[in-house]
Amino acid sequence: MLIVLFVAVLWYGGLFFQSFFLHRYAAHQVFTMSKTMERITFVLTWIFQGPSYLSAYGYGVMHRMHHAYTDTENDPHSPSHDANLFAMMWRTKTIYQDINTQKIEVDQRFTKNVPQWKGFDLFASSRFSRLLWIAGYVLFFALFATAWWQWLLLPMTFLMAPIHGMIINWFGHIYGYVNFKMKNTSKNLFRFDFLMMGEGYHNNHHKHASSANFGVKWYEIDITYLIIKVLDAFGFIRLKRI
Repeated sequence: MLIVLFVAVLWYGGLFFQSFFLHRYAAHQVFTMSKTMERITFVLTWIFQGPSYLSAYGYGVMHRMHHAYTDTENDPHSPSHDANLFAMMWRTKTIYQDINTQKIEVDQRFTKNVPQWKGFDLFASSRFSRLLWIAGYVLFFALFATAWWQWLLLPMTFLMAPIHGMIINWFGHIYGYVNFKMKNTSKNLFRFDFLMMGEGYHNNHHKHASSANFGVKWYEIDITYLIIKVLDAFGFIRLKRI
């Protein structure tokens, strides 16, 4: 079914660029890339995230704050300090926007070398851009939906990036198993992370934040890391050797 395929492409495409570009590159800089490749990846992130596009700068800074303040009152997103997942996501949205618009002062350690393309972000994050994507998605569904239940998937396409964040930042601190006992609630959601392309190994990541590979056990296959290895082999990026 074309609609299901479309949603799957948006899910895994948007998730990949969130994990590859926003998380592992912008926030943790586990690999390097040329300025040209960086700009290409900005555009690809916008294409696959569509109406839920996230700025590399806002995401990168906020995620560094999450690692520094995990499960404390200063954590931008924590089940330990928010009544429910909707309250957490709303607070996350507010902090993310305040970082992007410079309404709050941010410690320099959180902003150092975080990639930023102000002109493009201004467009990609604009109401015009988001509404254009939404209109395109609605038109696609109108042309190709063949059953009423397929329309239930439409709202998810508008909020794909926040949904990805919610799964990790809420459920990844409540459910799952632990490889490393730490002073936070991070957990691994799946033994084989088929759903979140490696992002679900959240406990492993909090233990080894500078590692490009979020998997630790033999069965913890990090799909995003495998793609990173291929991109490194072909010279598109340069993986840092740890």
